[in-house]
Amino acid sequence: QVRLVESGGGSVQAGGYLKLSCKLSGYTFLNCGVGWYRQAPGKERESVAYISGTETTTYADSVNGRFTISRDNVENMLYLQMNSLKTEDTAVYYCAAERRDTFGFCLRSSFYWGQGTQVTVSS
Repeated sequence: QVRLVESGGGSVQAGGYLKLSCKLSGYTFLNCGVGWYRQAPGKERESVAYISGTETTTYADSVNGRFTISRDNVENMLYLQMNSLKTEDTAVYYCAAERRDTFGFCLRSSFYWGQGTQVTVSS
């Protein structure tokens, strides 16, 4: 059974930093991608950062240059280093991992999700 558990959220002042972690159990990275999403109150969930099976990273424009996604294939961990935090970064952050079909191919639009961790940035 696949399980994703986030940690590292909290409250910080603008300009500060946090590092989110996600422990993936029952899941092997192999060639599938993983990423971080966030959802602010009253807004839709949005992609924040993504790292592909070939270690290619992509970021939302709003966080590019401030956030860094990384993963540890041995420990099955996913990280999000968030620097220069802004009040608009306040949201619940979710870890996501691509599901595989019955043939083992990665499904880019179907994910396993964690329960989320709250990040609050105050001015």
